[in-house]
Amino acid sequence: MTRVVIADDHPLFRSALKLALGDCVDAAEVLEAENLDRTRALLAGSDGIDLLLLDLHMPGSNGLTGLVGIRCEFPEVAVVVISANEHPGVIRRALDHGAAGFIPKSSGLEVLTEAINAVLDCRTWVPPHLHRSVAAMDAGDDGLSGRMSLLTPQQFRVLQMVADGQLNKQIADRLGIQERTVKAHMSEIFAKLEVRNRTQAGVAFRHLELLDPNTIHE
Repeated sequence: MTRVVIADDHPLFRSALKLALGDCVDAAEVLEAENLDRTRALLAGSDGIDLLLLDLHMPGSNGLTGLVGIRCEFPEVAVVVISANEHPGVIRRALDHGAAGFIPKSSGLEVLTEAINAVLDCRTWVPPHLHRSVAAMDAGDDGLSGRMSLLTPQQFRVLQMVADGQLNKQIADRLGIQERTVKAHMSEIFAKLEVRNRTQAGVAFRHLELLDPNTIHE
């Protein structure tokens, strides 16, 4: 049985994805989440999830932050990004950060079915009319995607809290760890992201949120 999580805060679009899955998979167990916390809980509490269909901008996920966090924590799960933003730079960055495919929210049922079939067949899928422009796109992140992929799940959580302006003691209290452990994580984060201080680390994280086409290098 193929096990799929649909993570989107719009019930009608979740219903459309379930219809598409019905055309693709003979026996599928479909779980639904309306925010990032629920998505993470389903992935952590359910064995053998094969596919996650992830909305970029549902509650708890801002830009690529949800995708990168999930790829850190659940690297074995194939993730297909769903978004109303069809800019080639956004698609390029999503793929660089580990997405197995990218489905525009403007897609009809036939396209949804084609995309899901491709990913379940272990192929990367992007809208055919955008293949050339996505392939030619420079995401402009100077290798950030590769460096982010080196972070452990706990280090990514620490980085997110640093970007939110939290101090080491606050981070330690929230994560239930000692402050010296936070400092050790920070040293590892600086080394992996090739930054020198908390400000630069926070800027690197905020770069994941910059999905306005005007911020993406062509």
